[in-house]
Amino acid sequence: MKVGVLGIGITKFGEIWDKGLRELLLDAQLLALKDAKIEAKQIDALYTGNMCGDSLSGQLHVGAMAAENLNLDKASIRVEGACASGSLALREGVLAIESGQADIVMVNGVEKMTDVSTEQVTTALMGAGDEELEGFNGLTFPGLYALLAKAYMTKYSKLTRDLLAEVSVKNHFHGARNSYAQFKSEITIDTVKNATMVADPLTLFDCSPITDGAASIILASEKTAKAMKSQVYITGSGLANDSLSLARRSSLTSIPAGAVAAQRAYSQAKIKVDDINFAEVHDCFSIAEILAVEALGLAKPGEAYKLYENKDTYFDGAHPVNTSGGLKACGHPIGATGVKQAIEAVEQLRGHAKNRQVKDAKIGVTHNVGGSGATVCVHVFKGE
Repeated sequence: MKVGVLGIGITKFGEIWDKGLRELLLDAQLLALKDAKIEAKQIDALYTGNMCGDSLSGQLHVGAMAAENLNLDKASIRVEGACASGSLALREGVLAIESGQADIVMVNGVEKMTDVSTEQVTTALMGAGDEELEGFNGLTFPGLYALLAKAYMTKYSKLTRDLLAEVSVKNHFHGARNSYAQFKSEITIDTVKNATMVADPLTLFDCSPITDGAASIILASEKTAKAMKSQVYITGSGLANDSLSLARRSSLTSIPAGAVAAQRAYSQAKIKVDDINFAEVHDCFSIAEILAVEALGLAKPGEAYKLYENKDTYFDGAHPVNTSGGLKACGHPIGATGVKQAIEAVEQLRGHAKNRQVKDAKIGVTHNVGGSGATVCVHVFKGE
């Protein structure tokens, strides 16, 4: 598999009071078209990741909106897979090209989350879990990931509270160097540990924020991409699923679907873990990044702590992780996150990541999770 990237576009992430869902989406779309140096009429299909358009913005039918924004009558579909919606939209775009149904595809991700109360957002997000077993009984996503953190840190005691906090410290370090990130301030381990407790052991600084934002990426067949001198290609796409609820999960100290999705993507791309130069992973909570790096094979089970102990996950370390700032510092506009990860991969492989640039980056992976691990999508990007 080899699908080229023609262009990327992304809005500022954060609390954006002067723009709604449509405007955010349009801004990202226009930026991607400009970067790709193509006209909208050249697009054959559009796929837009969005989870909460109905519950938070009162807007379903986001696929039609994406096409209308560009005055197109082409096939345009909203894709929903909870927090993995953006990467699922990316995968649908890849499959449309690989199947021969499209030559050039626009993939978008968008979410508008800050115009409603925190309670409304919390309720909407629990739609990504199991309503009967979890939501009905009062669990929220901070609670679910706190359970995972407790289970992991009980089994693997070498992941200390300080090392768990280092996940957020490192991501804020990267976010401070990212122009579109929601948070641009560096923090310390004490900042994380002394913040308001959300769900023990997770404090406010272990949790990704409520965010507005949109991202777009334009893909093309290998032939078209080569003709247009694309510098970056998607060479692997892996998707796997697991139970909605933690109660039915085979493990509380790993995300099994993540490992399966990663192996499928690596196999398709014909790469090994050692070939990976950087990874953008789904750190909705600090423990989620620990579970992600182990799922991707960057560390053995129970040994992710070593990467943070040795500062290996910084952009200039041995295993750079979340050079964008991740969900924690860059922000987490649900439907846009998977596309944002892809954009960071493209920026790194183009050599455009400036003061967070990974040296000699050739291969990167993105890892996007829906719910507490019920859906995981992994993509492999390669620079040329």
